[in-house]
Amino acid sequence: MAYRETDTVRARKAAQRAHLLRCAESLVRDGGFANLTMQTLAGEAKVGVGTLYRYFDNKSVLAAEVFRCATEREVAAVAEAMDHDGPFAQRLSHVLRVFVSRAESAPRLAWSLIAEPVDPAVDAERLLYRRRYAELYQQFLAEGVDSGVLPAQDTAISAAAMVGAIAEALVGPLSEPLPRSDLAASLTQFCLRAVGMSPAHPIMPQSSSSGENP
Repeated sequence: MAYRETDTVRARKAAQRAHLLRCAESLVRDGGFANLTMQTLAGEAKVGVGTLYRYFDNKSVLAAEVFRCATEREVAAVAEAMDHDGPFAQRLSHVLRVFVSRAESAPRLAWSLIAEPVDPAVDAERLLYRRRYAELYQQFLAEGVDSGVLPAQDTAISAAAMVGAIAEALVGPLSEPLPRSDLAASLTQFCLRAVGMSPAHPIMPQSSSSGENP
């Protein structure tokens, strides 16, 4: 008779896997994906290396899963921010402020998700991550076009360009923290003009952020 796992065993395995992923993300937060190895994770999680291979076939599979979990959380935060009430320009400012504040609160993790040289398995996940962001921004821009706030345009191209510009603008500040002007406000001005909307007044910095780390 074939062995069948009980609910208790499945729950214990799920809890152990979640614990390993939390420990793995902690290592990435501290030193990027270069800091994540099976040996360092075993030490961080206080388990044997052999235990890790029960849950992840190799480091590439592990790193891709860490990336996927972290980016799903970030995409969800941006999607939630897009539901913010108000005029289009203020909504876009809110979305960018949430994104930037989360990146700045965990710069090493954000840089690792956006720009760190990684193995092909993680790079494949990064492409999916960028595509999901672009799809969100496309829906957002389509709302602006449909409401007449934005001029008619290929929202797919505009959204992809926005995602690329936002990521590129963040890479330098995240890798080398330097004194700078309000990044979210500057990005808002740039993105509004890029999609054909010139605000009459600058978007002023908001006094509060999401308060949640990436």
